Amino acid sequence: MRLESETAVGSKVIRDCRVHPAAAAQLPAGTRVAIAVSRYNEGLTGRLLDGAVATFVAAGIAPDRIEIAWVPGAFELPLAADRMASSGRFAAILCLGAVIRGETSHDRHINTAVATGIEAVARRHGLPVSFGVLTCETLAQAEARAGGAVGNKGQEAATAALAMIGLLASLPPAAADGAGG
Repeated sequence: MRLESETAVGSKVIRDCRVHPAAAAQLPAGTRVAIAVSRYNEGLTGRLLDGAVATFVAAGIAPDRIEIAWVPGAFELPLAADRMASSGRFAAILCLGAVIRGETSHDRHINTAVATGIEAVARRHGLPVSFGVLTCETLAQAEARAGGAVGNKGQEAATAALAMIGLLASLPPAAADGAGG
């Protein structure tokens, strides 16, 4: 569930602060993005992929600047994302998958590993690595989030990646020695 608020934007308390908005800005020329997408539950992940690619293209990223790596399942997403991030060729990586609860706790173990792995790749490389993995209790919930009644989480993850590309471009570069100032 997402709570929308406009209170902070117009707040008198932050009025004089330098604010770096997390919003899609003008993308640098030649921006290239990568998408790692799971073949497992491909009927769902394919719809997430369609939403993500359409979002990137609508933002001005040419289709030939979007690279897609298909992986067997959600568990393999962090490794593919890490390899793509290591190349230094991409402004952001998007991870798309669908894990649906079954009769055992297997889904929780997969979801935890995937989320932890994706977050680690983002921090290790200082690169937006968006989490577009459905973690649903039922197939109906997953279908609703893959272009159904609840929207398309692939599109949302791509929008978040675009916002982070813009945000990181507006922030000072990381200090080489790790010292902040």
